[in-house]
Amino acid sequence: MAEGQVYSEMIVADAILRGDRERLLGFDAVEHPVVLQLGGSDPQKLAEAARVGADFGYDEIGLNVGCPSDRVQSGTFGACLMQTPEIVEKAVSAMKAAVDVPISVKCRIGVDDQDPETVLPDFVARMQGAGADALWIHARKAWLKGLSPKENRTVPPLDYPLVHRMKTAFPDFFIGINGGLATLEEAEAHLAHVDGVMLGRAAYQTPRLLADVDHRLFARPAKPFDPQRLCRTMMDYAARQMEDGVRLSQITRHMIGLFSGYPGARRYRQILSAEAVKPGASPEVIAEAFAAVDMDAETA
Repeated sequence: MAEGQVYSEMIVADAILRGDRERLLGFDAVEHPVVLQLGGSDPQKLAEAARVGADFGYDEIGLNVGCPSDRVQSGTFGACLMQTPEIVEKAVSAMKAAVDVPISVKCRIGVDDQDPETVLPDFVARMQGAGADALWIHARKAWLKGLSPKENRTVPPLDYPLVHRMKTAFPDFFIGINGGLATLEEAEAHLAHVDGVMLGRAAYQTPRLLADVDHRLFARPAKPFDPQRLCRTMMDYAARQMEDGVRLSQITRHMIGLFSGYPGARRYRQILSAEAVKPGASPEVIAEAFAAVDMDAETA
């Protein structure tokens, strides 16, 4: 995927300022363009963390105002910040002043008993006014009381039309959509209304769909899937990472869904799950797993 961009997991600003930055922020050059996703509520700390991220080579810094986990609630950031948009304004302004790379924000349409029809337009206007380069809207409310983080990803109803209306109301501001999107067909449909589409769980659970992004969404020439090249690439990547102390299983656990629907996929998953965690496991485990899959078969 050459045209899309990838996001880091959310990293709290305090952790970046106090912790092992190489471990927290290190990434491979092949991941460009890559966005560092920050969590926090202190504008100055966020600005300093953004500066650190930009110095590490991140192409964009994103502020997460959508995560509903217990951890972010105890720290009064993530989705909690939908209740204090003035803090988000200050944070975005401070981050913009600190770095030259773009600053984006990811939010919900509201939290708890907020009325999204009122809250969201105000929030969008504030983000545009603060100088944000893009706003990614997860088209669900976040229920901070009564739902788990997992339930918050599926239970609150989606309101895609509301996000579409935000783009109509703010035509000169980049607005992207997120939440519940599972296919590139769905992505194409939304791109008729908004500027961008963000895939989260779908990209993680069925990463093969990313191979078609450049062709389907950016009109680049189609490239045939080359599993042997991918296998070699991942083995080389694993070898480099393991030299720096990363365990093989820390890499392979993110590859589990790669061949979903192919004959042999179950055996592929078994090999990665069982063999990669063994002491002394080498990148050859990846080759063994790939060999279990019938690459030429039609997917289910």
